Amino acid sequence: MSPDLRKPGSVRSAAVVNAEIRALWARSGGRLSAVDEAEYQRLLVEWASAVKAASARDGEVPDAA
Repeated sequence: MSPDLRKPGSVRSAAVVNAEIRALWARSGGRLSAVDEAEYQRLLVEWASAVKAASARDGEVPDAA
């Protein structure tokens, strides 16, 4: 789903974002173009937010490292 179509503040699960990251790498054959690299960086930020949100929901404090 395009991030432009999601409601502000909505967070996809880390598993969903991780699957999208894996698909991006599979499509790219292991070499990211500049456009793919930008998408990868955006997905990493989204994945980290999803992990943090899941930890907060579960009452856990995410590791700082």
